[in-house]
Amino acid sequence: MPYFIETFDKPDHQQVRLDNRPAHLAFLEEHKELLLACGAKLADDGDAATGGVYLLDVETRAAAGEFIAADPFAKAGLFADVKVLRWRKAYLDGTGYL
Repeated sequence: MPYFIETFDKPDHQQVRLDNRPAHLAFLEEHKELLLACGAKLADDGDAATGGVYLLDVETRAAAGEFIAADPFAKAGLFADVKVLRWRKAYLDGTGYL
């Protein structure tokens, strides 16, 4: 069951993001079978990340919450807020699913 997770970085925490990025990427690689898609949200300058979006295929909201809590970014205190929502796949990569 897909879940949409949106994270919002704390202000002035870009260095925390940079310092923990290698561990975060290793975490994503380790759990890639659960990821439908994910990536950083960027500021208008296209450079600085302001949070992230994850489309995650897990069975429960609790599992989605456990996933994001285990992310090294979360463990490092990067996030000001995290939203976990059920998601209905209507289109993905140009393919309709409804």
